[in-house]
Amino acid sequence: MHFQLPVTVFRQLQAEEIMTSVKEQEAIKKLMVFLQEWDSAHRVARNHILDNFIRSNIGKTEPELELEFSQGASLFLARLAAWLRVTYMYSTCINKLLKSIGIFLSAASGRRYIIEFLEMGGVLMLLEILGLNHLNEEDKRESVKLLQLIADAGRKYKELICESYGVQSLAELLATCSSAEVRDEVQILLDSLGRGNPKYQNQVYSGLLAVLPCGSPHAQQLALQTLRSMQDLLEEPPPAGVAPLLAALGTTHPEVQYEAVQLLLAVASRRAPPALLPGLVALLTPPGRKARAKDPMLPPREPTLAHVQQAAAAKAIGVLAKESAEVAEELIQLKVVHGLMVAVGNLDYPLSQRNASISLEYFVRMYPFVEEHVRKAVGDTLFQLFKDCPETWYTKIDPVQAEELASNPVDSPKDMAKMQSAEAGCPLTDLSGDNHYFATSFFLPIHKIYGEFRAFEEDQHALVQNNF
Repeated sequence: MHFQLPVTVFRQLQAEEIMTSVKEQEAIKKLMVFLQEWDSAHRVARNHILDNFIRSNIGKTEPELELEFSQGASLFLARLAAWLRVTYMYSTCINKLLKSIGIFLSAASGRRYIIEFLEMGGVLMLLEILGLNHLNEEDKRESVKLLQLIADAGRKYKELICESYGVQSLAELLATCSSAEVRDEVQILLDSLGRGNPKYQNQVYSGLLAVLPCGSPHAQQLALQTLRSMQDLLEEPPPAGVAPLLAALGTTHPEVQYEAVQLLLAVASRRAPPALLPGLVALLTPPGRKARAKDPMLPPREPTLAHVQQAAAAKAIGVLAKESAEVAEELIQLKVVHGLMVAVGNLDYPLSQRNASISLEYFVRMYPFVEEHVRKAVGDTLFQLFKDCPETWYTKIDPVQAEELASNPVDSPKDMAKMQSAEAGCPLTDLSGDNHYFATSFFLPIHKIYGEFRAFEEDQHALVQNNF
C-alpha cells in the first residue's frame, strides 16, 4: 500500500522547493555580480568595497560568512589574497586588505580559510611585508596580527612560520620598529611561537637574544621578559645567551636592568651555563681598570658602562647567593668577595658601592673567614659601621681604604687551600679570636665543588674543540 500526500500538501512543498531554488539562484547571481564588480573595479572602487566589507562582516563566524556569500566566501578570499600578492610592494590599500583577510582568518570554525590562505602563499607575503621599509608600521602591525591568527591554529602552523624565517623577520622588526604597539604585537607572537613548538623553541630563544643589543629599551625589555618566560621550556639554557645577558646589565634604563637581573636569576636557578657565574664575577672588576684611590680635589667622574654593569652584577650576586648556598660557595671560589670589595672601593659610582656592600654583608655574615678578612681590610672602626649599617657605611671610606679594599685578595682558591693546610689538625681552641673559624670540615666541600666546576669547564672546552 503506497502512501500518497494530499494534493494541496504536495503542491505546497513543490512551491517551496521552487522558491528555495529561486532564492539560491538570486543569491548566486548576487555573488557573481559582486565578484564581477570587484574584478572590474580600480583602486578607489576596491577601497570602497573593502570599507563596506569590513564594516558589515567584522566578527562574523564561518557559517555567517558563507551565508553572506552564498557558500562562495572562499572566492572573495582568493581575490583578496591575489590582490595582496600583486600590490603589497606598492602600498596600495594594504591595511584594509589585511583587515579584510583577518575577518576570514579570525572567523570561528574558519580553519579552512587559514588553510586556503596558506596555500596561496600567505605566510611568505605577510613576512615579506614586515621587512619593507616603505610600508608604515600600522600595516606591519596588521601583518603580525594575521601571523598570530595563523600561529594560534596549532603547532604545524607555528612550524610553518618558523620554517619561513619568521623568527628572524620578527626579531628584526622588534629591534628596529619605533611603534610600541607593533613591538607589543611582535612580542606576543614570538612568545606564542616559543610555546608548544619544541622543534623551533631554541630558534625563538636565539632570535630574542639577538634583540638585546638593539638601541630600543622597550624592545630589550620585551625580549628579556619573553626569554624569562621561556626558561621552564628549555632543558638547559644555551651558552650563547651568557654574553648578551651580561651585556644587558650595563643599560642605564632601570626597567631593562630589572628584567635582565630577573632573567639572570631564572637562568642561574636552573642548570646555568658554565660561563655565567665567572662572567658575572668578572663584571665586578672591569678589565684594564683597577679600583683607584680618588683624588678629593677632582670632581666625580661620570658613570661608565662598566660602572653600571658592576652595580647590577653586585646586586644580582647578592640575590643569587641568598637563593643557593651551593651557588654562594661557587662564587667564593671565583673570588667574588675580592670583586665585591673592589666595587665597594669604587668611589666614582656610589650605586656600585651600595649594592656591593649589601651583597658583601651576606658573605660576611655566613662565612667567618670572609668576616675576618674584611675586618682586616677596613679596620675595626669602619668594620663596625659596616656591621651596623651596610647600606651606608661606604660613605665613610677614604681613598686609602678604598685602595686597600681593591688590593686585598680575600678569597683566592690558592689562599684558601693554604689556610686549610695550615689549619688541618689544629684544634679550634688554638685559633686566635672567635672569628678565625677555619675548620677543615668547612673548606673541603667548597674545594670539592670548585674542582668539579673546573673539570666541567674543561670537559665543555674539549667538547667544543672536538666539534670544530
